[in-house]
Amino acid sequence: MILQTTLSLAAAAAIINLWLAMRVAAVRRSAKVLHGDGGDALLAQRIRAQLNYVENTVFVLILSGLIEMTGKGGRWLAFVGAAYMLARVAHGFGMDKAVVNPARMLGYLVTMLTLVGLSAVAVLIALQVI
Repeated sequence: MILQTTLSLAAAAAIINLWLAMRVAAVRRSAKVLHGDGGDALLAQRIRAQLNYVENTVFVLILSGLIEMTGKGGRWLAFVGAAYMLARVAHGFGMDKAVVNPARMLGYLVTMLTLVGLSAVAVLIALQVI
């Protein structure tokens, strides 16, 4: 069984994680910080952006894969996954600012809706409701 949607999402996830890591590394180099954040606010924000991404994306990928394995995925799952990935890029940019901003809020909102939505679908599949 080839999980085309989940494979595509995992590939996108890896690229976004690499991009977030490169953004952390760029600030590390300029701030000359080898470990931790060295008290640099921008570095701390970028580290948190990457960590937050990893914390949430693993659940999105697991849920997507399991839903797809049941045959209940379809085109909607690809659209949800794409929206999630785009929102996480927005969140990465939004985390560069020290104040609440639309990019960060969009990333947060889409992340929460994606996790709740995929979790609900997974439970409904498990209960054989759908």
